[in-house]
Amino acid sequence: MRNIQYSITKLILISALLATVLAPVQARDQIQIVGSSTVYPFSQLVAKHFSASGSYKAPVIKSTGTGGGFKLFCKGVGVNTVDITNASRAIEPSEIKTCKENGVSEIIQVQFGNDGIAFANSKKATKFNFTRNQLWTAMAEHGSKSTYWNEISDTLPNIKIAILIPPPSSGTRDAWNALVMTEGCPNSVKKLAKKACQQMREDGALIEAGEDDELIIRELQANPNLFGIFGFSYLENNSDKIQGSNIEGVKITLNNIQGYDYPISRPLFFYVKKAHLNLVPGISQYLDTFADKDAIGDRGYLADAGMVPLTRLQRAMLRSISANKIGIVSNY
Repeated sequence: MRNIQYSITKLILISALLATVLAPVQARDQIQIVGSSTVYPFSQLVAKHFSASGSYKAPVIKSTGTGGGFKLFCKGVGVNTVDITNASRAIEPSEIKTCKENGVSEIIQVQFGNDGIAFANSKKATKFNFTRNQLWTAMAEHGSKSTYWNEISDTLPNIKIAILIPPPSSGTRDAWNALVMTEGCPNSVKKLAKKACQQMREDGALIEAGEDDELIIRELQANPNLFGIFGFSYLENNSDKIQGSNIEGVKITLNNIQGYDYPISRPLFFYVKKAHLNLVPGISQYLDTFADKDAIGDRGYLADAGMVPLTRLQRAMLRSISANKIGIVSNY
């Protein structure tokens, strides 16, 4: 009798174990999003509207920086990996290669808005005009390494150079490197290497501020001699406290960014794994919420939050991507 009971117990345990091993992986009921700190507040707003109907739970969104987001996004496919990554720059070939190597073979790229990078200071201080060459000279390892701004030009203030900069994982840092450090770099340094133009000084004049743009705002308020670098939305939403410098005589405004007249203008993106469209409920509907005119229109809630709207043609393209799930990154 004992042998029979032992065999039955053993059979039950084996059956339970097999059921666990062979059971299909359950789909998550929440979208997981990572990436850019610049895109983070826009993504949160869309998530709030997306979940308002009650059909889906609000996505889980983490601000990891653009570079950090792509690292997580490209780890693979399946419910144990993230679905979407926000980005304040386009995905790079090396990141596409990593995605492909890990089985992320189809990626939907969505440009949803535009942005300008502000070089800002406190409203208690004087507003200045900078050229990109002056900013490069102040910030570059191969620049002048001046202690005071007026050592670079007598049009600049007699205050110490002190700038809060985004970390290397930030898409804002990448865009700054491309649009300011490279464009403002003199030919004599460009001949050395591209990296020579983008190499920043490390003598204390530049202070990495992490991915918390709100922290930068507070630091600028506390120190009128300090400058900070961040996206236009944070400037707009704190316009009573801080001001954006003119860059090469151009003011940072919505119209100047949309027309790319402002020299430090850039597109904003998010990227979706196509393989996850049928794996995690609500991803297609999340895209639809982003593409809705109430979100991305000239008077949409994202524009109210400081996002620079797309042109009409770009908005039509976004709606087409949402409807047809096109826009696959093709350079694989």
